[in-house]
Amino acid sequence: MSTITFDTHQFIKKLEASGTPTLQAEAIVEALQGAISDSALTTKADLAELKYDLLKWIVGLALAQFGVLIGILLKLPH
Repeated sequence: MSTITFDTHQFIKKLEASGTPTLQAEAIVEALQGAISDSALTTKADLAELKYDLLKWIVGLALAQFGVLIGILLKLPH
């Protein structure tokens, strides 16, 4: 999983420069850090793994469907 990093001190300074009180700026940064750390970013490796899993399911279901069809055809009267 990827992570996002940013300079919290610099972010607080920018908020303070725009007129945000220090305590409020620190709370905003803390909330943003929590939101970022809780979010899950998808990487190319994650997508490749998902693609592989989907391909396995599709092939498996196709084989199962083929087996059921053959079974039905074998039960039909000749």
